[in-house]
Amino acid sequence: MKTLEFPMQVKALKDAGHFEGYASVFDNVDEGMDVMEKGAFKEFAHTRDGKVLVLYQHSMRDPIGKADVSQDDKGLHFDAQLVMGDATAQKAYEHMKAGTIDGMSIGFDILPGGAEFTNAGVRRISAAKLWEISVVTFGMNPLARIEAVKAARMSTIREFEDWLRDAGGFTNAQAKLLASGGWKALQGARDESQANDAIKQLTERFIAQPFPV
Repeated sequence: MKTLEFPMQVKALKDAGHFEGYASVFDNVDEGMDVMEKGAFKEFAHTRDGKVLVLYQHSMRDPIGKADVSQDDKGLHFDAQLVMGDATAQKAYEHMKAGTIDGMSIGFDILPGGAEFTNAGVRRISAAKLWEISVVTFGMNPLARIEAVKAARMSTIREFEDWLRDAGGFTNAQAKLLASGGWKALQGARDESQANDAIKQLTERFIAQPFPV
């Protein structure tokens, strides 16, 4: 399996663990002298629900989510959701928000007869099978990027409880206890930064206490 890497740009939006963008841009030569032609992805390795795996640093041991992928005139668009209860996915998400991980990559095979070299030494890929997309540290293609990473923004206490379970890994009882004690502080936050600080402070305060299981 071969790989191609791309940089990402992060913008905070609303749902924890959701991000989207382009994993490949067509007709653009990357720094490795490869170019994907329009519609180059002929086959896809799908999960049982028809999505493509998202990995961390191309590690088969570290699946961190799934994505819907589609080809348009620009490239291979993806709309992905991380498994926020997974520690590696949470780490990747935090680094994406901070901008310390700034690359996307695709894992693919070239199908028979699916590539040729030009006189300038550029490999033009016209037929490929996509295996996965990955969050990686470095990128090579300046045009392909993550365009949106959605951060947590809750409007009800029930959504706060759900977020604590899904993103924080707390049990139902722990999430209810945290939510009941911290919803007023979260509601009083004026912006997303204050909301995140409030969640962090509440979590640190409550995690030091014995929790029901």
